[in-house]
Amino acid sequence: MPKRISLEDLPRIDARNVCVIKPSALGDVVQALPLLPALRARFPRAQVAWVIHSGFADLLRGHPWLDDVIPFRRHGRVRETWALFRELRQRRFDLVLDLQGLLRTAGMALATGAPTRIGLQTARELAFLSATVTLPDTGKHVPAHERYWRVAEALGVGELRRETIVAVGDEDRQWVRRQAESLSRPMLAVLPGARWRTKRWPIEKFAAVTAKAMRHLGYGALLLGSADERPLVGQLADLLRKLQPSGKAINLAGRTTLKQLAAVLSEADAALTNDSGPMHLAAGLGTPVVSVFTCTNPARSGPPGDVHELVATTISCAGSYRRRCPHRGQKHLACLDEIEVERVWQALVRVVERTRSRIDAA
Repeated sequence: MPKRISLEDLPRIDARNVCVIKPSALGDVVQALPLLPALRARFPRAQVAWVIHSGFADLLRGHPWLDDVIPFRRHGRVRETWALFRELRQRRFDLVLDLQGLLRTAGMALATGAPTRIGLQTARELAFLSATVTLPDTGKHVPAHERYWRVAEALGVGELRRETIVAVGDEDRQWVRRQAESLSRPMLAVLPGARWRTKRWPIEKFAAVTAKAMRHLGYGALLLGSADERPLVGQLADLLRKLQPSGKAINLAGRTTLKQLAAVLSEADAALTNDSGPMHLAAGLGTPVVSVFTCTNPARSGPPGDVHELVATTISCAGSYRRRCPHRGQKHLACLDEIEVERVWQALVRVVERTRSRIDAA
């Protein structure tokens, strides 16, 4: 067992070499990003590195308060894992934050040999054994953005403003503007995908809301998704051509890097999504989101702030966090059917009205 340290010691510790271990997933990485300015404020002379899945590494590159990105492959060979552990040991970190809390990240934390290793109560697979201090009030029912911010609070800088920074360059912004130059403003970013089937609101309903936004609010639509989601987004584009032939939609599914996705979302006036990583990215960048929550709970998994509209199902198994629907027959995926188009449409209208009110008041 590592030598435990006291919570009372954390506001007084000094650190010259800090390692954040948060490999995935996209939404969690985005929600942890506000820690970087806080760490810089707390340890202004420290070197700060972040261990992240190689597929998300580009999101962190160029961050003004991050000195180094350490990518790793989730399914890499044993030799690659040992090479990573050796690198972590050689870096001589004195403070490590394991925000993932799994066996492999616990191994990373132990490999550093850092005297102070902070963990969260969400740690699984015996990962808590690698921490020298576990922060209280960081269980799974605490929203992720609050769990991660407990680190800043424990270090004595919790009063700072939370800031999500993605270093999007001029080249990426210009690429987005070229893609969207034929669209009218305002622009709606539409992201109908999600990793879990139980999170994916029907594509026909996404099309209905988007068509209403085109028809009644004059929106142009930017259709977004990963390479794997191209067929789904293609189906959305086909439906929009039938529902609103005069509307304009640009299909960018599978065509954006993470930085380009961030640029698109920061250019958009609103985003229509499921509960997903891009939802958190849009919200973190300051774009109002209208998001559908079926098997997850918006209070626990939604973004912070009062500019968003989070539409949740009200059926009995809402917020069960099941990747597969446990029901058969008429109850199968009932959460997707229960959320009607009109509820989401009205949520989007509220976002538009709220945004207009803020602009008028500015």
